[in-house]
Amino acid sequence: MHIGFLTSEFPHPKVAHSAGIGTSIFNLSKGLSALGHRVSVIVYGQASDEKLDCEGISLYLVKNRRIKGLSRFLTQKKIQKLIDKLVQNESLDLIEAADWTGITSNINPKCPVVVKLHGSDTYFCHLDGRPVKPINKFREKRALERAGSIVSVSAFTALVTKELFGLDRDIEVIPNGIDIGNFQPSDSSPKAGKVLYFGTLIRKKGLLELPPIFNKLIEMNPGATLELVGKDSADVRTSNPSTWEMMKPLFTPQALQKVVYSGAVEYSEMRQKIDQAEVCVFPTFAEALPVSWIETMAMGKAMVASNIGWAPEIVENHKQGYLVHPEAHAEFARCINALLSDKPLREAMGNEARKRAISEFANDVIAKKSAIFYERIIRGNSK
Repeated sequence: MHIGFLTSEFPHPKVAHSAGIGTSIFNLSKGLSALGHRVSVIVYGQASDEKLDCEGISLYLVKNRRIKGLSRFLTQKKIQKLIDKLVQNESLDLIEAADWTGITSNINPKCPVVVKLHGSDTYFCHLDGRPVKPINKFREKRALERAGSIVSVSAFTALVTKELFGLDRDIEVIPNGIDIGNFQPSDSSPKAGKVLYFGTLIRKKGLLELPPIFNKLIEMNPGATLELVGKDSADVRTSNPSTWEMMKPLFTPQALQKVVYSGAVEYSEMRQKIDQAEVCVFPTFAEALPVSWIETMAMGKAMVASNIGWAPEIVENHKQGYLVHPEAHAEFARCINALLSDKPLREAMGNEARKRAISEFANDVIAKKSAIFYERIIRGNSK
């Protein structure tokens, strides 16, 4: 098969932006390539039009068209023309795009279109308790209704999306995967008392809950430390340009002394950051199926994470970690301290976490499931 992915992000030096969706596409692309399938990735919103090779993956950078009022439509048609060219000249069998802002709402290529639910703007606004822009919801709904097939990274995201858009159709569930080889635990000991959060600093990921959680943890365990790794972001509710600046006053003076904000780091450096931590924490309100959690598990680390929706699909509570509501600050802190204070418990949960990451979320496992799904769509389209 020749599978295509359409995205606005991808982890490559020449690509302007990359986050969780880009990483998951890269991981799946590598897994499909290892199975002998061809993969092409089209990345729109770039500085220039260019074709690159990335570990055997054909990478097509697309510069958006810039005409006031017509930019999105003309860019979609430019993307459609490229996809049709790949269908004709490179035997592209299928194109998959994320649901975010409905990029395929006006793209009608000569091959099947799959929309993958990584979490639409409508979905995240719903989980975050804020209104969605009507134009975004319209575009996302149109893209979903016109898709030949829909696949979701979690059953929870599929259910909520169906409810929000009034969809009456089957949605396949195939989770995100990771390259287990990139997240091998080392033999070195972690730093005593170190707690790690990594990801964007943003309200929807529970970053404003983390200071009161850590304040309570310091009361229980004065030796604990907290490192934050990730890009700072503006707050959509208050228009404050920095979530980190909003967080700092929420820490007690004693707790703030034990906090280090390291900013964004290269993806290749994250393994070492995770390796140094005793416990990882994710008090998030809004996710689809976070790759960061799976990376933590693959590194053999126990975590304390949100108990909302998607969470039980990744972590079995009290087996690979603890699941707690982000607003239950005292309970969240108590669970972190339980892991910091009990090495055998921490290591047992970490071992179980790694086993689950390998069996459920490894690239080869996810790529095989995805290939079966794609083959079914392609066969159905050829009839």
